[in-house]
Amino acid sequence: MVDLANMETVEKECGALGGLFQAIVNDMKCSYPVWEDFSAKATKLHSQLRTTVLAAVAFLDAFQKVADMATNTRGATRDIGSALTRMCMRHRSIEAKLRQFTNALMESLITPLQDKIEDWKKTANQLDKDHAKEYKRSRHEIKKKSSDTMKLQKKARKDGGKQNALSI
Repeated sequence: MVDLANMETVEKECGALGGLFQAIVNDMKCSYPVWEDFSAKATKLHSQLRTTVLAAVAFLDAFQKVADMATNTRGATRDIGSALTRMCMRHRSIEAKLRQFTNALMESLITPLQDKIEDWKKTANQLDKDHAKEYKRSRHEIKKKSSDTMKLQKKARKDGGKQNALSI
């Protein structure tokens, strides 16, 4: 026979699990602004890096013109021009790495993150709705079973009392 203490324990555990699930969903919902802020700041960084790359390209083009001018002169300035050309080439490789990083930032972080944020919102809201519905149904079922159990226990005690009275 199921006793009342057992049913109360089940109800408490159900409440605790429901509360834990709700806390997790609420944490997910509260994290949206943080992720959206991070995404916005990453987008701004991407934009600034793109601008920086364009400025670096313009600077290196002008620098290369100075190097070419020095290389095409007579005398010792040719050596200076060659050194400037080498330096310009090294900086172009840095510019290429910066461009690669900028593109990877957008393609591998910002865009997928923005897509996931929307999915997370939809999923969390759906989980919350489904949980609320299922939790309500389960609580009702537990209360009904608890009530039925109490009625049967009362009936059993009542019938047991009649049995004892009949046997005397």
